[in-house]
Amino acid sequence: MNPIVKELNFNDVLIIVLVTLLLSVIIFLRYILLSSAYHYFFYTLFKKKFLHRFLHKKELNKKQAITEIYWSALSGFIFGCFIMFSYFLWTIKYTLIYLDIFKYSIWYIPISIFLFLFLQDTYYYWAHRGMHHPKIYKHLHLVHHKSLHTSVFTSFSFHPLETIVQAVFLPLIICILPLHLYAIIGILVIMTISATINHAGVEVYPSGKIGNWLKKWIIGATHHNFHHQKFNYNYGLYFTFWDKWMKTAYKNK
Repeated sequence: MNPIVKELNFNDVLIIVLVTLLLSVIIFLRYILLSSAYHYFFYTLFKKKFLHRFLHKKELNKKQAITEIYWSALSGFIFGCFIMFSYFLWTIKYTLIYLDIFKYSIWYIPISIFLFLFLQDTYYYWAHRGMHHPKIYKHLHLVHHKSLHTSVFTSFSFHPLETIVQAVFLPLIICILPLHLYAIIGILVIMTISATINHAGVEVYPSGKIGNWLKKWIIGATHHNFHHQKFNYNYGLYFTFWDKWMKTAYKNK
């Protein structure tokens, strides 16, 4: 057993539990604040201006929102536990997280962010398809798909088992991919913003060539909305690569 683990006493365990709970609350509140601000911006402050970009016209159902926030609170706790576990792995030097920005080329930081996102996208694509298997779906993924008309609060609304499937990627990847602390912070921000954009039911990509290019390669609200509506298409997380390669991309005719 690792010496650090052997030295843990009751007070140490209590501190770990309290810090984990605090971290979970911070994760949940950050998610709620960002989601609420995003919803308020599009659905209240500038509703008339962006109405043509709404993917479904119905108002957010309060019962659905409360249910999604409930599941999201559980997800926040689980994500908090895995982040704390990842921190523990770092303290016992089991990870490749580094703090010296010059340990690798500074250009490696954006490259490592892309590598993380691509590997996570790959992991999630196949895990997501697996969760759509009839014998697995009702036990893991059904909670998320009960939100047929997605909202900003759908982005964290998962059954705890599905949350674990998603969260386990972080402690695994930090043991094999060198990541600077700044890269990890950037990744966490991208993950939260991407999840909110994809579920908010508002297409934020611009019109024209730039918007068409983004929609071709990077998943947005329209792409993911088709997944909730058509079910067996568009399994990706950030990018459209795997859906194209495996012919699971939904073609809107």
